[in-house]
Amino acid sequence: MGPCQLPHRYEQLFASLPSDQGGQGRHRCAGCAYERGLEDGLARKEEVNLDLDSLPGSQAGSVRHQSPHAAWAMGYLEGVRRSYE
Repeated sequence: MGPCQLPHRYEQLFASLPSDQGGQGRHRCAGCAYERGLEDGLARKEEVNLDLDSLPGSQAGSVRHQSPHAAWAMGYLEGVRRSYE
């Protein structure tokens, strides 16, 4: 999969995430991970599988070297919150 080209790469929301420069999450788009978590949270999925290999790469903007695990979790929490509105 090619690199992410979506504008979320530059959202400052992701600047506060922990850094991840090693392991399976390396160079995966934290913005895409957040969006996937948001969808899972809105659906209140009880069994989740974060398939990091299915996320596009990213070396740009505020998602560079940010943890896709933490981004997914942040998105999931926001999705669950929104699901109760």
